[in-house]
Amino acid sequence: MQWFGKGSNNVEDGRGGGGGGRVAFGGGIGIIIVIVGLFFGKDLTGLVDQMPAVEQGPVKNGVPANDPQAQFVSGVLESTEQVWDAQFRALGLQYEQPKLRLFTGAVQSACGNASAAVGPFYCPGDHKVYIDLSFYAELKDRFGAAGDFAQAYVIAHEVGHHVQNLLGTSEKMQAARSRLSEVEYNRLSVMLELQADFYAGLWANHAQNLKDFRLDAGDIDEALNAANAIGDDKLQKQAQGEVVPDAFTHGTSAQRMYWFKKGFETGDIKQGDTFNAKKL
Repeated sequence: MQWFGKGSNNVEDGRGGGGGGRVAFGGGIGIIIVIVGLFFGKDLTGLVDQMPAVEQGPVKNGVPANDPQAQFVSGVLESTEQVWDAQFRALGLQYEQPKLRLFTGAVQSACGNASAAVGPFYCPGDHKVYIDLSFYAELKDRFGAAGDFAQAYVIAHEVGHHVQNLLGTSEKMQAARSRLSEVEYNRLSVMLELQADFYAGLWANHAQNLKDFRLDAGDIDEALNAANAIGDDKLQKQAQGEVVPDAFTHGTSAQRMYWFKKGFETGDIKQGDTFNAKKL
C-alpha cells in the first residue's frame, strides 16, 4: 500500500527518547552537572541554563520525521480517521478519533500495565490504541506475516475495537461478562474479535477510494495471511500441540480471514453483525 497524506495528529510517541524536539538541560551532560552540584552542595542549574539545548531532530505529527515505520503507522491511522469519519456521518453520528500511542517494552494505560508481549491492544478506558513497533518484526519472523498491509491490518483491527466501543458493543459485552461462564464469554469474545476483523476489511474497502491511498497488488493477500497466521487454532497448535475450541478468544484462521474478506468485499457496516451471524 502507499499513503500520500500528511499523517495523523493523534499519534503519541511514548518510546524512550521519542517525540523529537529539544531537550532542556543540554541533554545528558546537563543532568550530570546537576547531580554533581547536588553532591557538593552547590546549585549549578544556572550553568546548565546557559548550555544549548540538544536538538533531537524534526518531528512530523508527533513522531520523528526520519522514522519511516512510525510515519507509516501515522499514515494508516489517518486513513482510518477519514474512513470512519465518513461511516459515522452516514449513520448520523460523530466519530471520535482515537489516539495511538507508541511504546517500547511496557506501558501504563487506563486498562492497567501491559508489556509488549501482549501485542497491540485497544483500551476502551482511554480510547487509545497501543503498539510496540517491535511487534511487526515478530509478525514477520514468528508468524510469517510480512508486508506493509499486514501491518496496516493490525492497526485497522485495533481501531475496529474503538468503533465497537463508540457504538456501545464493547459495553454490552462487559455487561454480559458477569453472568456468563468462561466458555460462553470466550464465545462472545470471538464474535467481538471477528467483528473487528470485519471492520478492518471495511476500512480497506473504503480506504482504496481515498485520494491519498493506493492499494498495491498482493496487499489484501498480506492481510489475509496475517489473519490466517494469528487464528486461535493455529496459535494453540503451535504452542501446545492441540486445539481447544472452548478456549478460543479471537477465532480460527478461517473465521478471521472470512470476516476480513467479507468486510472488504461488501464495505457495508450492516453486514458485520457477527453476534447474530449464522456462519462464524
